[in-house]
Amino acid sequence: MNNFRKSVAHADGEGGLVIQTSQDVSGLIESNKQEFNSYDERARWSDELYGNKVASIPFTAIDELNQKGIMRGFHVVDDAKFAMWLNDPENRVWRTRPGVI
Repeated sequence: MNNFRKSVAHADGEGGLVIQTSQDVSGLIESNKQEFNSYDERARWSDELYGNKVASIPFTAIDELNQKGIMRGFHVVDDAKFAMWLNDPENRVWRTRPGVI
């Protein structure tokens, strides 16, 4: 699975520069799907700070979350908006555990 972003810069035709970033997330989606489907519903939520993995998110989505002010770098700065983002059906492919955050 290649988790690296690929950025390409090109002229926009008006004297500006456009930077297009892409990432092959097919392997991550498949891995998340397997983890989601193998989740044991009887498992309890951990009390540990990092004990509850609920998603694996690609770099390109993290870039988007940074632009929206939900994250700063790899740190979540708006927990409520991040939970809403994780619960959005459009972002289901990044989830590794069922339920509502």
